[in-house]
Amino acid sequence: MCPLKHWLFVISCAALLLLGGCTTKSEPKQAEPAKPAPRQEQPSKPPAEEKQTFPLTGLPAKGNIHQRVVGVMINNHPKARPQSGLRAADIVYEVLAEGDITRLLALYQSELPERVGPVRSARDYYIDLSEGYHALYVCHGWSPEAKARLEGGGIDYLNGLFYDGTLFQRVPFRKAPHNSYISFANIEKGAKQNGYAWTDHVAPLSFRTDEPSGQKVETVHIAYSHRAYAQVEYQYVPEQKGYYRYSGGEQTIDYDTHKPVVVQNVMIIAARHRVIDSHGRRDIDLASGGKGYLLQGGVMQPIEWKNVDGRLLPYHNGAPIGFVPGKTWINIVPELAIVQWKS
Repeated sequence: MCPLKHWLFVISCAALLLLGGCTTKSEPKQAEPAKPAPRQEQPSKPPAEEKQTFPLTGLPAKGNIHQRVVGVMINNHPKARPQSGLRAADIVYEVLAEGDITRLLALYQSELPERVGPVRSARDYYIDLSEGYHALYVCHGWSPEAKARLEGGGIDYLNGLFYDGTLFQRVPFRKAPHNSYISFANIEKGAKQNGYAWTDHVAPLSFRTDEPSGQKVETVHIAYSHRAYAQVEYQYVPEQKGYYRYSGGEQTIDYDTHKPVVVQNVMIIAARHRVIDSHGRRDIDLASGGKGYLLQGGVMQPIEWKNVDGRLLPYHNGAPIGFVPGKTWINIVPELAIVQWKS
């Protein structure tokens, strides 16, 4: 090839290359797919608040319902009245001790008063009643039968014989043996010192939602003896939707708050009593069941009572009767003949 043609060829190739570089189009850049917007989490609805009720009163409860039941032996001698803390008890058993003086077993679960007392000595049948609620049992002193039961093991208890002046305090306004008191702060302290549980799963009682039916009765009178101090009375007060209690003709009030005791259920039951020693101590048959009366809402109905796992409960024609939500007092009597009422 001649030099001239050679240069013409090179120039032509260069022109073609320049032309191609100017006209060649680059591929369009693919657009990235849009990222989906983050999913908005729907706020979870808070679970509907479960309506809790206290197991021994059936009343609405706020907070912990697993307080362990505490059973306190309360002195009911005339020189021990008025007592402290009775108004707060969910259930109170009133039972004869020696002679014609009753003693009270107060069971606390929904309310814990600042202090209770005067505290008195144990009897074996009160221990049985306390054990029906797996209660921490609080007493000051004991009978030989109660001593054997408590020292036999398996029952959590605090006895003022061993804590007099420490957990238990003697008040200046009463004379012994009617002056031993204990605060609930010290009951809890004593439970911790002894390794006793302070919470518990308390099996609930049965409560009714219907209106009580029966004979209209405004006042019921129980004569544990002919002496005035040994006579008990309950009067229905419609505006309170419950009963005021009277002992020896005086209204039962709280010593510390001066407020009256008001109860929604009064159960009066007959059980066989037997004197077992020269001191007049008794054995009471709490196992066999029997007859009684139940007062609720200003009416009274005859019942049968049964011991169900240590709890004395009302029945009618073989079917259980629920309690009215609220407080309950249970009077155990030797015979129903000492019970009178008026409409």
